[in-house]
Amino acid sequence: MRDPYEVLGLSRSASEADIKKAFRRLAKTYHPDRNKNDPKAQEKFAEVTAAYDLLNDAEKRAQYDRGEIDAEGKPRFQGFEGFGARPGQGGFEGFNFSTGGRGFRGEAGFDPQDLFSELFGEGMRAETMGGARRSRRQAPRGQDVAATLTITLEEAAAGGRRRIVLPPGREIEVTIPTGISDGKVIRLKGLGEASPFGGAPGDALLTVRIAPHERFEIDGTTLRTRLPVKLEDAVLGATVRVPTLDGAVDMTIPPRSSGGRKFRLRGKGLKTKDGAGDLIVTIDIELPKEPDPELESLMRKRRAATADLGE
Repeated sequence: MRDPYEVLGLSRSASEADIKKAFRRLAKTYHPDRNKNDPKAQEKFAEVTAAYDLLNDAEKRAQYDRGEIDAEGKPRFQGFEGFGARPGQGGFEGFNFSTGGRGFRGEAGFDPQDLFSELFGEGMRAETMGGARRSRRQAPRGQDVAATLTITLEEAAAGGRRRIVLPPGREIEVTIPTGISDGKVIRLKGLGEASPFGGAPGDALLTVRIAPHERFEIDGTTLRTRLPVKLEDAVLGATVRVPTLDGAVDMTIPPRSSGGRKFRLRGKGLKTKDGAGDLIVTIDIELPKEPDPELESLMRKRRAATADLGE
C-alpha cells in the first residue's frame, strides 16, 4: 500500500481531527454503495480505509513514523546488520565458519547455533546425536501478515465470500461469517510469510472494517436510522414504512409525535450467532418544500390561539 499520509492527502504533522476529516471526505466519495459499477473506486475505498486504520491508531502511527512498520502494519525486518553482517550476505562479518569433525563450527570453538539460540530461543539450537543433527524444539514459524478487509453492512449481516489479494500477490477466497462485527479479526492459518528456518508459515490476520452506510449507523449490533415523517402524520398519527436490512416494515407513529422521538424495532438490527440487535428509528418532521397557503393559515391561527392563552 502507498504511504497512508499520501493516500489521505495529509502531511505527517496532521492532527487526529485532520485524519478523521480527510477519511470522512474520501470515504463518502469512494463508498461502494455510490460506485457499484466502478471496481477502481472500491479499491480506492479499501485503500483509504486501510490508511485511516493505521493513522487513527496512535501507537501504529508512531511505529510507522519511526519506520518500525510498513504501510500495511507489518514489521520491517532489518536482518542481521546490527550484529555486523554485511547486507545481502549470509554470514556474519568477523566470523570464519568452517566444518569440522563435530559439525558446523567457527574459529575458537564458536558455534553459530549458540548465537541463533540467543536470538531466537532454544528452538534454533541443535545437537549432535550419532552424526545427525536434530532440533531440540520446533523451528520458529514465519511472520504473520496483517491486512484490512472492508465489507459492506449487508455483507456483515448476511455473510458471504470475497476474493482478496494477500501480500505478495496471493489471491484467495475469504468466507465472511454471518453477523461479523466491525474490528473482528479473521485468522487464516498458514497464509502468512514462510519461515526462513524451515518452521511452519505464519498466519494472515484480516481486520474486518464495515464501510459507512448511507442509511444506517452501526452501534455494535444496534442499527440507527432517521426517518422523515410528514407533518400531518406526526400530528395525527400514522403507519409508516421503515427500511431495514431485511426489507421495509410497518411502524406506527402515535398522534402528536415530536421530531427527534425515537422508536425501537426489536430484532431488526445486525444479526449475529447469538441473536439480533435492534433498530432505533428517529423521526424527523418533514415540512412541505413548496409554499402551502392552507397550512400557513392554520399555523397563524394556531399561533394566535396559543398567544391568547399565554402559552
